[in-house]
Amino acid sequence: MPFELKPFDVDVETTPYLAGRKSSSGDRWTLNFGPQHPATHTTLRLVLELDGERVVRATPHIGYLHSGFEKLAEALDYNQYVTIASRMNYISPIANDICWHGAVEKLFGIDLTPRCKAVRTILAELARIQDHLMCVGCAALDLGAFTGFLYGFNERERIYDIMDFISGQRFHPDWSRVGGAMSDLPDEKIFIAMVKSFIHGELPKAMDDLEGMLNKNRIFRDRTEGIGVISREDAIAWSLSGPLARASGVKRDLRKDDPYLCYADNWDGMGAKPVQFTVPVATGGDVLARYLVRLEEMKQSAKIIEQLIDCIPGGPMNVDSDGKAVKPPKAAVYGSIEGLIQHFELVMTNRKWKAPINEAYAAQESANGELGFFIVSDGGPKAFRAKCRPPSFANYSVFAKMLEGHLLSDSVAILGSLNIIAAELDR
Repeated sequence: MPFELKPFDVDVETTPYLAGRKSSSGDRWTLNFGPQHPATHTTLRLVLELDGERVVRATPHIGYLHSGFEKLAEALDYNQYVTIASRMNYISPIANDICWHGAVEKLFGIDLTPRCKAVRTILAELARIQDHLMCVGCAALDLGAFTGFLYGFNERERIYDIMDFISGQRFHPDWSRVGGAMSDLPDEKIFIAMVKSFIHGELPKAMDDLEGMLNKNRIFRDRTEGIGVISREDAIAWSLSGPLARASGVKRDLRKDDPYLCYADNWDGMGAKPVQFTVPVATGGDVLARYLVRLEEMKQSAKIIEQLIDCIPGGPMNVDSDGKAVKPPKAAVYGSIEGLIQHFELVMTNRKWKAPINEAYAAQESANGELGFFIVSDGGPKAFRAKCRPPSFANYSVFAKMLEGHLLSDSVAILGSLNIIAAELDR
């Protein structure tokens, strides 16, 4: 059964929205909302208490994926765990990879090469666009406009092509490594051409189509404007981040407030300025504001990529391997006994990294907000403990508050504007 409906008694005098009101039937109803999609498989379920079509109270149940994402960090070394991290947000997985290894590199005190910083920044912004295209496309689909979903989803395929080119995998690239990457760009000229074709051709056309179909569409605006409003004060109190917070007037973006990679000053060690972009902020705090913020963020991401794509520094992708934390180049593996031994120790034996006995937390601005990893090291080749701060878990906590008092039909629009990734709820 997709849902069950039964009477439910609610004290109208203690329910804020219903105080002083009486239902025509005198009954309240409980509606089991979700899951309707096989991808949610018990990870996102709502129990709604209804007064007619009006939501009196919402009780979210996040369910369980039984993934054990955080516990697996204790069993896999710092490179192997990248295959797990990418599956927390499977809409923009390479952003998870980059953030995880950013935390590991902070623990080890590793400063990346300028080339690696530039390429990671480009890929992180492509991941942001990838995630937002899905969200704004689904904003239309959730309200019955299937065409809008196609406008957003088709262009994501171009990003999958780029990820496939650099890593050999479309969906989960697992490309980053401690101190660098699994390999350098296969062909820099082809990579540049693919990225330029996307940000100059496919992406602007898709955004023009989306904006033309939705921005002034009477039905879309009626279903999103003034719906699911969260104030600036509440956004701060609930620890919201990303587009949710910025749509409510909270101007916080870790790329500006705690810069890293090419967002930081002197990122190449030779006086390079940080990439220039604007942090989109709205004040409406409703579904429409969150949609518009994501649209503008995609334009700013394209602007960041455009600043870097023609000036990717030369040199190595990985840091100097003398520190025994990074796998040596293939030429060193095949051409020197030192390189062969180091590769063997890092890959085949337990004599891997000698990590500092310390702890580190590093966060980056992912598509949905602050994504951070906290790592505790006991000196071994893998984390003694690892904890993830996923944006979806914090953002989802406010959903029940946002939904109360709205119509049942608004729940789909509000939920879609949060862009909840179920794998970030149960870790």
